[in-house]
Amino acid sequence: MKHFVIFTILIGLIFQGCAQEAKKTERPSLVNKQSTSYNFQLSNYLEDNNDLDKEVNRIFESMDDTAIVAQLIMPAVGRLGQKKETIDQHIKDRVIGGVLMLNGTKEEFTSWIKEFESNNKKRGNLPFLYSADAEPSLVNRKIIGSASVKKANELISIEEVKSVAVTISKDLNAIGINYNFSPVVDMSANQTVGFRSFGAKPENIIPWSNAFIQETQRNNILATAKHFPGHGLVSGDTHKELQVIDGPLKELQNYPLLIKNGVLSIMIAHIAVKNNSQFDTKGLPSTCSETIVKGLLRDSLGFKGLIVTDAMNMGGVVNVPHAATKAISAGCDIVLMPLDAKKTHSELLASYKTDKVFRAKVDAAAKRIIRMKLSLGLLNTIR
Repeated sequence: MKHFVIFTILIGLIFQGCAQEAKKTERPSLVNKQSTSYNFQLSNYLEDNNDLDKEVNRIFESMDDTAIVAQLIMPAVGRLGQKKETIDQHIKDRVIGGVLMLNGTKEEFTSWIKEFESNNKKRGNLPFLYSADAEPSLVNRKIIGSASVKKANELISIEEVKSVAVTISKDLNAIGINYNFSPVVDMSANQTVGFRSFGAKPENIIPWSNAFIQETQRNNILATAKHFPGHGLVSGDTHKELQVIDGPLKELQNYPLLIKNGVLSIMIAHIAVKNNSQFDTKGLPSTCSETIVKGLLRDSLGFKGLIVTDAMNMGGVVNVPHAATKAISAGCDIVLMPLDAKKTHSELLASYKTDKVFRAKVDAAAKRIIRMKLSLGLLNTIR
């Protein structure tokens, strides 16, 4: 009898250990239902903040592999993007962590975001980052019904820049968009991006971009400096094909002050670099180059915010095999507009499960995204 009792206890301990290991491996898909009493602000993101660190880790540890990888994927919805029904399915499949509101009306975007978030809540998904190309030069075309503003190259003072940033941010807040892919900090020579920057007078680019960023983030919208490491002095269009910076990175000077002053997102361009011994990308777009993303932007410039790719369906990157995996390996946090979000998720998840180095990079990116969602106040009321 004594031996039987000991045997029973041992069996129970073995099963308990197996159950705990399975739970650790699988991780529940639902966010921990414990209520948080924290009220984080966007200004907290770059701070040393133990409470914020703890919340990031608590939420991360409550997520399974599928949900972690999903945080890194951001398809688009609207004209030239995916149909709303496709995004609905992605939410059901738990393969995305945000959506770019790409071309539509203010009313439909507002309605879609409410519905997407209702479905996220039902399924236990984290709230999404909702982005837009709400640049002064594009916003009235990208979001029909948004308040009319001057184009970036038509603004005549830093006061106007601040006013435009506030006007745009009010619209974005009303819609539910929390992430603006603006401002363009490129020089004005390139026809594709030139009219979209404040570079009509080169001396205005840094102070005016900084003013736009500060006003945007003061209004609880994540701002983005783009297109790193510089799109203004190449001759072509990355929408159509890969462009190349030949020699020194002349537009790199536009970024250090913006980073120092707290810009929270930077977009990487599909631009290769050659004849540059320090930053040659070996034929790859910067999006997929660890030399540019990690070596230059993270390590040399000390950027700690979110790094997002330019759209991954563009001609400058679309022919690169396994481009999404290469972009994350390079140090990007968000894969924007992949051709097929579900396929991209499967590809990233496969590497995540088999490659320890890649897994660590995905985990770091996911934690930065969770930290941003907390800092935006998106997770303060989770139950």
